[in-house]
Amino acid sequence: MSGGSPASPSRARHRKREALAAGSPIQPIIKDVGEIYSRLLDHRPIIQGEIRYFIKEFEEKRGLRELRVLENLKNTIFETNEHILPKCEQAMSDNLNEVFKKLQAANGMMHKLQEKEHEERKLQADKLMAREEKHIAHWEEFMKEQQNKRAEVDEEHRKAMEHLKEQYSDMEKELAKYAHF
Repeated sequence: MSGGSPASPSRARHRKREALAAGSPIQPIIKDVGEIYSRLLDHRPIIQGEIRYFIKEFEEKRGLRELRVLENLKNTIFETNEHILPKCEQAMSDNLNEVFKKLQAANGMMHKLQEKEHEERKLQADKLMAREEKHIAHWEEFMKEQQNKRAEVDEEHRKAMEHLKEQYSDMEKELAKYAHF
């Protein structure tokens, strides 16, 4: 159904409105409303201008620049994959082998140092134990000597006490002789 035929009812109504509006003071208001509508609400001209600018910017001005950039990037990646990466892998492999050998040597030296330190600690512990055992033996000998001396002193004391008992007993006997007179 086309809206442009002269016999269509909507077209006839539109002409009627125009005829009424043409002779009335409403025409400037309608014109102003149409202008306001086109400025505020109709964004098609601005959007179309932006679309044209976008197309011009990316198709005409830049040309094949993006294609050249992508081609250069592809060549750089190819060069990296084919030449630089194998060189880096070889250098890394060589250096890793060398570092691994150095680490093994260092590990061996550390193991030897640990063994030497362990032996030295064991030797020190053995010396300490021998010294402790010697001190214990000296202490036991000292304690035996002290017991022997104590026994000697006790024996001397017992003998002295017996001697004193005898002496006092003799003195008592002597005193008893003189006390009966």
